[in-house]
Amino acid sequence: MSELQSEESRPASGQVESISPGGTTAAADSPTVQAGGRSLLPRSTLLRHGLLLIVGIVVAVLLLEATDEFGNSQLTSLAYYAMAAGGLTVLTGLNGQISLGHGALMAVGAYTTALFLQAESPIPLPVIFIVAVAVTVVVGGIVGVAAARLHGPYLAGATLALAVGLPELGLYFKDKLGGSQGLGVPLPEAPVWFGHVIGYLSGAFVTPTKWLAYIAAACLLIVFFLLANLGRSRIGRTWRAVRDQEVAAELAGINLGVWRVMAFVVSAACAGLAGGVMVLAVHAASPGAFPLVLSLSLLTAIVIGGLGSLIGALLGSALLVYLPPFVTDFATSRGLDGSQAAQVSPLVYGVVLVLVMLLAPAGVMGSLRLLWLRMSSRRGAVRASGR
Repeated sequence: MSELQSEESRPASGQVESISPGGTTAAADSPTVQAGGRSLLPRSTLLRHGLLLIVGIVVAVLLLEATDEFGNSQLTSLAYYAMAAGGLTVLTGLNGQISLGHGALMAVGAYTTALFLQAESPIPLPVIFIVAVAVTVVVGGIVGVAAARLHGPYLAGATLALAVGLPELGLYFKDKLGGSQGLGVPLPEAPVWFGHVIGYLSGAFVTPTKWLAYIAAACLLIVFFLLANLGRSRIGRTWRAVRDQEVAAELAGINLGVWRVMAFVVSAACAGLAGGVMVLAVHAASPGAFPLVLSLSLLTAIVIGGLGSLIGALLGSALLVYLPPFVTDFATSRGLDGSQAAQVSPLVYGVVLVLVMLLAPAGVMGSLRLLWLRMSSRRGAVRASGR
């Protein structure tokens, strides 16, 4: 209940809320305090996020045009990881539910996309994505209702069973879903107008890899824009109240089960769209593409980046994409063969995770915000003492 009021009555500059040692999640999703009480961004949340969306579009175009084919493919991987991690941020960071089954929800979106792309009559790709999201939302709603009364390790165990069992349905329904080989996915051709726009911007031809990278970037920007606005709305404040003070929220008339299911549905929608983009990138939907490691990797990404932070989800996803090839290339340059270098990457990733947990228990973004709040508090105290 206090969380519902905190967003609307946040202290002015120089006055910050007290930070408890265990308040790392709340610190990760709290807005940054502006020094001097002034900000260059609009006060309206929608306008502020709209401006950031425009900046994101410009940055995405510059990155995609400045990188080669391999760089475009890496940015595509970053986009679908970040979409799924952003949805998991809503579920775990804002609502406090631990899920180990998001890889299975990505599989639902991937198989739905693959089935529609194999249809004889052409269907626009945006329509296919909408259908994939809708199907995943239904599955996520069913799982959310079943898990609404579970907490902590019990919820983690239930979603873990989902991650293990759901992708294996592709083996059981092998006539429809292709069995262990999966379903091949053709990439729709880029429209003519898109080729003209890219030719005008960079003078280069549109390759299938670049076309897919632009699709992924557009989906990521839309998802993050919607999630950012949702997190700063009354819905986001209610999720935080359920996360932080269950008893107080229930006394205030909040139906805990309904709001938990709603968080699961929103998170499932992001995972479904991420799965749809992923299946275009890997060109096939198969059970082997959605192992348990995928779900665990998404959870570690948001933990490293900072629970409750979309930027943290993006940073954690970037670590998943860029750290393995960097470590492998470094190990190869030091004389290790290919198989040995590939085994070094998980070791380094585990070491990074342990270091983050020891040195920055609130994650990267949470720790940076905690530091900023402490510095702002000290500046406010100095100004107050000088009066």
